[in-house]
Amino acid sequence: MVMMTINNRHLNTCVATMKEIGWGFIGCGEVTEKKSGPAFNEVPGSHVVAVMSRNRDKARSYAQRHDIKKWYGDAQELIDDPDVNAIYIATPPSSHATFAIMAMKAGKPVYIEKPLAASYEDCARINRISELTGVPCFVAYYRRYLPYFQKVKQIINSGIIGTPTNLQIRFSVPPRDLDYQKSSSLPWRLQPDIAGGGYFYDLAPHQLDLIQEMFGVITKAHGYCSNRAHLYQAEDTISACFCFESGLPGSASWCFVGHQSAKEDCIEVIGDKGMLQFSVYSYDPIKVITSEGRTNVVVENPPYVQLPIIRNVIEHLQGVGVCACTSVSATPVNWVMDRILGKL
Repeated sequence: MVMMTINNRHLNTCVATMKEIGWGFIGCGEVTEKKSGPAFNEVPGSHVVAVMSRNRDKARSYAQRHDIKKWYGDAQELIDDPDVNAIYIATPPSSHATFAIMAMKAGKPVYIEKPLAASYEDCARINRISELTGVPCFVAYYRRYLPYFQKVKQIINSGIIGTPTNLQIRFSVPPRDLDYQKSSSLPWRLQPDIAGGGYFYDLAPHQLDLIQEMFGVITKAHGYCSNRAHLYQAEDTISACFCFESGLPGSASWCFVGHQSAKEDCIEVIGDKGMLQFSVYSYDPIKVITSEGRTNVVVENPPYVQLPIIRNVIEHLQGVGVCACTSVSATPVNWVMDRILGKL
């Protein structure tokens, strides 16, 4: 793996410590309705000032429904708004780098939806500008902060299953109704020039970020990709193998055109004293199996799943905390995905 040379200096410094954070949203699609948008107003000293969409009617509608005073049809106008001092980017990945660089050059911290960008090269561009400007850039790998995955990490670190010896990701879902549409009307997630890849580039990031948060950076990765159902041009079936910096080996399989009977969302960690299984998207009970028996652990998550990380980002900007989920820490995910897809 080509290791990043950019340091984390901006973790502890910001262009200015801000007590009141006025957010501007670039993009106001589905993810901002429940997963993220409401959380920005839940944290003291934080509120949403303006939203932007290329479709001004969509921006206006979102602003009116969420009691936001300003809306724009141009990203630069939102960035230049003096009442906006932090930017949330919730657009398809192909525009993440452009908008992030625009915001950071304007001196405004950025919080970007995952994945950080549509390619590893774009991630490096974002990191370079963040380093040069001293403006922090955070990434919405919010699952790191959820109680469910905090519990998974706690169990692994407790030594209950012993020393991890292998890891496997298994994910399979049937095609969605939208997948059968003509290529001209396919969702953006199936358009590689916009999304970076197919569903793999949209769903695998959370899985790959979590295992690297738990076990360290992946330094070797190889993949085999195929289009088995021919519903769209992007890959729909992927197998991969990888190795962490510690030497821990792992493997993974993703199938986005599997039969309903094969539907699965599982990460399995094998240790020398037991085994642990957990899911990433379905939040199934965490299963711990040792010589002492089997235990199922149920963990509830907050209603706004991005609230814990957004709180951490805001506290960082207010100078009362440190958020480690930066663009630098998010970049290895794109490196691994691009290696698996043969882009690097």
